[in-house]
Amino acid sequence: MPERHTNLHTNPHAHSAYQGAIDLNADLGEGASCDEQILALVSSANIACGGHAGDEDSMRVAVQLAQQYGVAIGAHPSFADKENFGRKIQAPPYDHLAQDLRDQIITLMRITAEQGAQLQHIKPHGALYNQAAFDPVLADIVIQVMQEIAPQLSLVALAGSPIVARAQAAGLHVISEAFADRRYRRDGSLVPRSQPDACIENTKEAVAQSLQLIESQQLYCDDGSIIKVQADTICVHGDGSRALATIQALRRAFDERGIQVRRPACTS
Repeated sequence: MPERHTNLHTNPHAHSAYQGAIDLNADLGEGASCDEQILALVSSANIACGGHAGDEDSMRVAVQLAQQYGVAIGAHPSFADKENFGRKIQAPPYDHLAQDLRDQIITLMRITAEQGAQLQHIKPHGALYNQAAFDPVLADIVIQVMQEIAPQLSLVALAGSPIVARAQAAGLHVISEAFADRRYRRDGSLVPRSQPDACIENTKEAVAQSLQLIESQQLYCDDGSIIKVQADTICVHGDGSRALATIQALRRAFDERGIQVRRPACTS
């Protein structure tokens, strides 16, 4: 097992003159108990819309809370797979997947409109997110659905992955995303959750990885190599057992280093 670089050549408690800004997002509306505490600290929320978790009631609550805290609202559609929380690799018929995504996104769009709010972005969830990042066919399904029903919204996608350039070429605005609480492979993909060390449970390591991403645009991979990653937003998974503690630690570290937490520019 490669050595874990928990400091990543940076001290999370050091002060600096860095005056940058980053969007901090979390996946919410998934049945976790601390959504409101998290929404008070992040700038964007990706709301589960029925594919892997959530229903219309949970969507309404999440939208109301996001409005209360001034958080950008995004749809978090998934493979229709609540049994596996949307995290199992799937190969559904393409027309069925496209319709599932339309239904999920349109449902949340309707609910946000009923609440007087506005959807800002779409971020696929789980296995769909990771597969579409590198699979051009799945990427094109996500892109096509957005072009059909919400071309004005931003697509949140894995920073540096092929879907980013593909969506931009199709005319979509892309928000490139990196993760505070996941480990990476040399090709820029996330270590699969089937691997025992895929998730970062150590809060200090998650903070150090995030600071390195923001200030140096690089991170260590699971084999010890270093890759360049340019991200507009950093995600903490809201269903993780350490989610709230990690976000609280990130906000403290960001404040110490002059890093502002700011929602992305509105494209709609």
